[in-house]
Amino acid sequence: MREPYLEVTFRHGRAVAAYFYLPRRPGQRSYRTRRVEPGLVIDYGRGGQPLGIEITAPTKISLTTLNRVLRELGFPPLKRADFAPLHAA
Repeated sequence: MREPYLEVTFRHGRAVAAYFYLPRRPGQRSYRTRRVEPGLVIDYGRGGQPLGIEITAPTKISLTTLNRVLRELGFPPLKRADFAPLHAA
């Protein structure tokens, strides 16, 4: 996967969880995790590269918070339109 993307899980019309996939090689799996903020957990591959960000409290996470984590990981920030599905319902 070359482009990052956001996947949101809804239940009864509300976002209950989300995952922001970061670019990775096919077949790469999470080897360890690190909690960085309440509601945000980064998954890392065996070589230490970030693979994705688990969003366990999507209604409590702001675009600013997620973008701060992405910047720390060396990725460009999300645009408001890319973040909108978390608060669409």
